[in-house]
Amino acid sequence: MLDRPLPVLRRPLVLIGMMGAGKTTIGRRLAERLGVGFVDADREIEAAAGRSIPEIFEEYGEAHFRDGERRVIARLLDAEPFILATGGGAFMDEETRELIATRATSLWLRADLDLLWARVSKRGHRPLLHTENPRQTLADLVERRYPVYAEADLVVDSLDGPKDDTVNACIDALQDASL
Repeated sequence: MLDRPLPVLRRPLVLIGMMGAGKTTIGRRLAERLGVGFVDADREIEAAAGRSIPEIFEEYGEAHFRDGERRVIARLLDAEPFILATGGGAFMDEETRELIATRATSLWLRADLDLLWARVSKRGHRPLLHTENPRQTLADLVERRYPVYAEADLVVDSLDGPKDDTVNACIDALQDASL
């Protein structure tokens, strides 16, 4: 990778994947390396709603949240090429998936269940995991979501090691894809 020039984004790059896959962390580092902007869709949703995502889920439910998420992502994808980290459920919405397919390049940060659990179990801010058995809930989400995430343009494994290893793998995937 070091002997090849960095890829140039021609349209937004949307990072998809499960909570804990590293979309925000990897996205920020990748944006810095590529010299483009970075946006976290969840932060944009919170700013637009004037409340946190857990509050939106609690007050209005998941369907309301997904509708707002779709509108925010559509607005964001009108920008020059940048990197957008989405929430874990965003790509599950068919309309959002179509928006991303027509206006951006999607990259799935794939991670296995054990790695995801090790990352998300340390913090309690994930509304979908406020269940009796959060690890099983996460496993059920993986089972439902991975076949849909597989529709992404690119797939990179989120590694349990230095973050730059995953960033480098993303750069390699972008270079190899010639998008």
